[in-house]
Amino acid sequence: MQPKVYPIPCINSMNLPPDKARLLRQYDNDKKWDLICDQERFQVKNPPHTYISKLRGYLDPGVTRKKFRRRVQDSTKVLRELEISLRTNHIGWVREFLNDENRGLDILVEYLSFAQCAVMLNFEGLEMGEEISLDKSKSWNRSIEDLHQGSTQPFCNTLVRSARQSKTHYEHTMKMGSDCLDQPRRMKWNDTLLLWLLLFYGTAPNSKTIKNSRLVSQKDDVHVCIMCLRAIMNYQYGFNLVMSHAHAVNEIALSLNNRNSRTKALVLELLAAVCLVRGGHEIILSAFDNFKEVCKEKHRFEKLMDYFRVEDGNIDFMVACMQFINIMVHSVEDMNFRVHLQYEFTKLGLDDYLEKSKYTESDKLSVQIQAYLDNVFDVGGLLEDAETKNVALEKVEELEEHLSHVTEKLLDVENETIMKVADLEKQLLQKDKDLHVIRETYESTNTQVHTLRRMIKEKDAAFQRSFNMEKRLLEMEQQGTIRLRKQPDGDIAIEPLGGGGGGGGGGGGDPGVPLGDFGQNGGFSVGPGGVTGPGGPGGPGTSLPRNTPCPPPPPPMAPPLPGTAPNFILNMGLSAIRIKKPIKTKFRLPIFNWTALKPNQINGTVFSEIDDERVLEELDVEKFEELFKTKAQGPVVDLSGPKTKVSHKAINKVSLLDTNRSKNLAITLRKANKSTEEICKAIQTFDLQALPVDFVECLMRFLPTEAEGKMMRQYERERRPLDALTDEDRFMLFFSKIERLTQRMNIITFVGNFSENVNMLTPQLNAIIAASASVKSSPKLKRMLEIILALGNYMNSSKRGSVYGFKLQSLDLLLDTKSTDRKMTLLHYIAVVVKEKYPELANFFNELHFVDKAAAVSLENVLLDVRELGKGMDLIRKESSLHDHSVLKGFLQTSDTQLDKLQKDAKTAEEAFNNVVNYFGESSKTTPPSVFFPVFVRFIRAYKDAVEDNEQRKKQEKAMREKLLAQEAKQHDPKRQQQQELISELRKRQAKDHRPVYEGKDGTIEDIITGGLDMQPRW
Repeated sequence: MQPKVYPIPCINSMNLPPDKARLLRQYDNDKKWDLICDQERFQVKNPPHTYISKLRGYLDPGVTRKKFRRRVQDSTKVLRELEISLRTNHIGWVREFLNDENRGLDILVEYLSFAQCAVMLNFEGLEMGEEISLDKSKSWNRSIEDLHQGSTQPFCNTLVRSARQSKTHYEHTMKMGSDCLDQPRRMKWNDTLLLWLLLFYGTAPNSKTIKNSRLVSQKDDVHVCIMCLRAIMNYQYGFNLVMSHAHAVNEIALSLNNRNSRTKALVLELLAAVCLVRGGHEIILSAFDNFKEVCKEKHRFEKLMDYFRVEDGNIDFMVACMQFINIMVHSVEDMNFRVHLQYEFTKLGLDDYLEKSKYTESDKLSVQIQAYLDNVFDVGGLLEDAETKNVALEKVEELEEHLSHVTEKLLDVENETIMKVADLEKQLLQKDKDLHVIRETYESTNTQVHTLRRMIKEKDAAFQRSFNMEKRLLEMEQQGTIRLRKQPDGDIAIEPLGGGGGGGGGGGGDPGVPLGDFGQNGGFSVGPGGVTGPGGPGGPGTSLPRNTPCPPPPPPMAPPLPGTAPNFILNMGLSAIRIKKPIKTKFRLPIFNWTALKPNQINGTVFSEIDDERVLEELDVEKFEELFKTKAQGPVVDLSGPKTKVSHKAINKVSLLDTNRSKNLAITLRKANKSTEEICKAIQTFDLQALPVDFVECLMRFLPTEAEGKMMRQYERERRPLDALTDEDRFMLFFSKIERLTQRMNIITFVGNFSENVNMLTPQLNAIIAASASVKSSPKLKRMLEIILALGNYMNSSKRGSVYGFKLQSLDLLLDTKSTDRKMTLLHYIAVVVKEKYPELANFFNELHFVDKAAAVSLENVLLDVRELGKGMDLIRKESSLHDHSVLKGFLQTSDTQLDKLQKDAKTAEEAFNNVVNYFGESSKTTPPSVFFPVFVRFIRAYKDAVEDNEQRKKQEKAMREKLLAQEAKQHDPKRQQQQELISELRKRQAKDHRPVYEGKDGTIEDIITGGLDMQPRW
């Protein structure tokens, strides 16, 4: 048989969550029909009015005791069936049970009160040690008659009518009833309970009603009634009805007066769940206020604490009780109210009892106790912490003030250090110059010594040749080969005798040859023209000139064959550069777009002192290739905005003193507060004591123009009265009469600002000198550049070839070259390499002193200012030589040495900067300090950021590994997993500032009880 397709309301009647309902709609019709049939088998077939009529029968006061006993035997079974129906039937069945026609909630609450009546009587009787006998009907009737006929009869009747008329007057009624109970009749507990029953039911219960209640109290009807209410409250509609009911929550709270510990635990779980629903905390507190009045407690929660202490053997009840206290106290947002609730339980002895019970063997109870202790607000401790905080804040203020003073001292020490470094650098430069002069003197002296030694050797050789010649002549004369004859001029002539000798052209009648022309080899002669052979000038002994130049050097060696010498040395002036081999990489690497230096630019730079090939041998290049096997990144384009020139329009001069000019001049003159004569006299005598420098600078703007001068002279030629002029015109008249006014004003301004200018320029020059010295002399920076050059050549060698150096601006591109996963840049990798391979270079930036200060200096402007100071000083010297001014002479005596020192510092700074720029292969013309030093500032900042990023990445990777290891450990050790979850939950609970608040939706109460309360605390 083909199942029929059931309508959509059938799905809705199953009261499924939205996700389960969507899943159900995806099934085919057969599966849906099977689920419908299964749902029907589990549903109770009785309609709601069946249970309501049975409960009303139990509450009928007119039924006989025998008939009531027969009826009540099935009460517990009926209530259990009702609980199952409320829990498992569709929402429509529950709404029918609760509608205005059936009023199932009122009947259930009334029956709970009826069942609780005898329980409370019996339970309190046992507590008070009284033996309550229901056979003493006279005693009960007497008590009831007292309540009806006593002095409070009209008042109590009013309460009864009020209770019957409106349930909303319940709170007011209970208050009035409490006032009634406070009458000086000293009513016992039984009388109080009877009055409460009178107020609730409208009539006083007789002995028959109490006996019937006693029969019910012997069953589990109270427990099952609470479960029925729990099932109703699991629906949003039922929960709202229970919360708005005048007695429902109060009756649930009063059910704590029960001998069954399981029932009390159930009540506490339900009340704790209500506390976590929005608005439920206030309702529960109100219910316990009612509990206090009904049960005549001195303090709220007094009986709850009594039960907690008495039933220490029932762990489930103790866990539920401690759980309820935790939620009641610690689910409050208001801290003051939370402390108030905490103090209520403290007065009832909770803290002392928890101190004894915190070492319990029950893990659940231990967790709840520890949760309460961890969240306790120690007001005394907080007050002490607040006082400590105030003391700490005062200490912080003192430390901040002390830190400001220390910072000022540090700045002073830093400035002194810069000055000392600059002085040392100047001394070093001077020593270098002296050393250079000494080296030149040494080389010149050494050359002279070599020349003198050569001359001595030549003279010794000539003397030896002359000695040998004389010896030879004497031997030849003795042999009769020649004859020596003295000529009239004093020379000695050599005359060969008959056929002897080796010469061929001379006969016996030839005149003799002078001795000075005779050679040492048988017929050679020595003369001014050279050495002549025995055959004369035309013979084989042809003379050689004495100043014959040396033969040219041999030609250079031919270059080696290709491939025979890969490390061939190229001669480049005084240095040699080795041709670098191309590097073959395993993967294609991105291009590092640096600006390379040409080989002929390397000489004398830092790159001629480093060896990047040695660095490559020390690094793990395979890991480097794995990280950076990507395409090249585009170079960073540095777009500099066009510089706009601001044209200043000159103020058009007029032939008369302009109104605005006169007004501004008047304002300026009022600042000086001096007369015209005093101002002009101070200018003529260069008296800076009378005229402040600021006033003189302001007055420079009012130097009279040529037109104004003509106007003033014309006015005087006309012999017009000076008194008729205004103060400004009169001042301008005398002001224009001062000789060399412009020159005097410039001198006054220069003298007044000289010390300030020197003090301003000196630190800038010192910063340039110190920074240049530190950068050039840093061995660690040199090693860092060596690493960068090695890695850059490794990346670019296969495509662009290896280079010998690079421009410093290429350091900015280290952040643009990224790894394959785009998470690491080349600078980050360099930071890793430095940490692992070269840890001594990690703080290389500590060697680069004052580069940040030097980066803010415009050396060109500073040198221009120094030259202007020199020109100003020349002007003062000229003025002082022409006119005898004591002020200018005193200034020259004190300031000449300062200016001389400043000019030397300027020259030293320029030389030091040029040296360091050339050392790094840059040009001082195109790379000023404002460009050179910021490169290092940016590089240092980026390197520090890269180190910090690497540390953060390392921590994240470590945390991820620990998390993976923890997950693996959890899979292998379930018990350890539970312990770790418990610890993490407690930590999370302590770290949270908010409390969980649940909305009153379908299934909320059940979710809180089964999910939230059964697990660890969440507050």
